Amino acid sequence: MSNSSSIRHFLLLALADTRQLQLLHFCLLLGISLAALLGNGLIISAVACSHHLHTPMFFFLLNLALSDLGMICTTVPKAMHNSLWDTRDISYSGCAAQVFFFIFFISAEFSLLTIMCYDRYVSICKPLHYGTLLGSRACAHMAAAAWASGLVYALLYTANTFSLPLCHGNVLGQFFCDIPQILKLSCSHSTFRNIWISLLGVCLSFGCFVFIVFSYVQIFRAVLRIPSEQGRHKAFSTCLPHLSVVSLYLSSAFFAYLKPPSISFPPLDLALSVLYSVVPPVLNPLIYSLRNQELKAAVWTLMSAPFRKHLTG
Repeated sequence: MSNSSSIRHFLLLALADTRQLQLLHFCLLLGISLAALLGNGLIISAVACSHHLHTPMFFFLLNLALSDLGMICTTVPKAMHNSLWDTRDISYSGCAAQVFFFIFFISAEFSLLTIMCYDRYVSICKPLHYGTLLGSRACAHMAAAAWASGLVYALLYTANTFSLPLCHGNVLGQFFCDIPQILKLSCSHSTFRNIWISLLGVCLSFGCFVFIVFSYVQIFRAVLRIPSEQGRHKAFSTCLPHLSVVSLYLSSAFFAYLKPPSISFPPLDLALSVLYSVVPPVLNPLIYSLRNQELKAAVWTLMSAPFRKHLTG
């Protein structure tokens, strides 16, 4: 039996046994990474460069794209390295850093999704107060609070997790250092600190979830009172991308972290981790850009600018 002081590295889940499949997984992960970098990078560049997109909704979308980039860069590169070089190792400090940054970005993303819900609520239910409630200073404060809360929670959770004694080996059944997998190695699953930090996360997440549900109930009630069908369609179209992202993100993350240990098995754990850690950073830019004409126009302008410059030059 070993403890955490004697562990110098962890062994991550091997995605494939044969060399051909390992290279295939590397290519798939590379494609996913490039798609996430391209999509989120275009959103960040378009919002930053287009003055007509300097609104609260697109400001929060820019922050969401930053968190998506952080999340995909935290988990996927190490999995790509392991698949390419046929290894499973990750150092103890590297695992701690991966846990910290993953919790930081995923917590910030949840907070940002909650703030974006508030933005839609004020826009539809209190349009006359939109400029007052969501001024530039208020938006900056809310975004800073989202990032700060993610930082504090990541520090608490990482420090607590890696202070637990580990006596069940060093093999993690996941392609990155996921906290549920690390806790399976712990000798003390029910320490007071572990329960307190977990309850804090559950309470905060549940509070955000209740706020999102309550806000959308009010939004749908307000939209149904709009007399024109065109007005209702426009209002719904601004909410559907956010609602789609929230549904995918929350359903997979809640089930992964709150499901009973009795229904835990590697294929399900792997599928759920991919759903909440890899899929959202890739799909979020597509979901938001497909239904937003302003964003599509700004992205197209950004992408076509070099060609126009070349033709005119």
